[in-house]
Amino acid sequence: MSDHHVVHVEFSAQDREAATKFYSDLFGWKFQQFPEMDYATFDTGKEVGGGLNPVSDTYPAGAVVVYIGSDDIDADLAKAESLGAKILQPKTEIPNTGWFGFFADPTGNMIGLLSYIEQEF
Repeated sequence: MSDHHVVHVEFSAQDREAATKFYSDLFGWKFQQFPEMDYATFDTGKEVGGGLNPVSDTYPAGAVVVYIGSDDIDADLAKAESLGAKILQPKTEIPNTGWFGFFADPTGNMIGLLSYIEQEF
């Protein structure tokens, strides 16, 4: 059974490379660039890592998305919806990584659910 802890955090970034340098210099985080996706991941050296999204309508400047670990994204999305959430993105594959889904809680916060390949939460 999933314990639903925070596993990933994403920040929006107008300039991914500048944000990468800032957080690397400030906190010593290690980054991996995915220029084909205009995305970068970061490793904090602890359990929770994250990524940098380009600023868009989905990820406006200042947006922070928290991802909760899930071993059954479909069930968690259904339960969230039954409790008043709106499904924003059904379970979707991240090639060679795992799956994610998004919902908006009843107050409008976008929350991600994340399941990695061969990793339990």
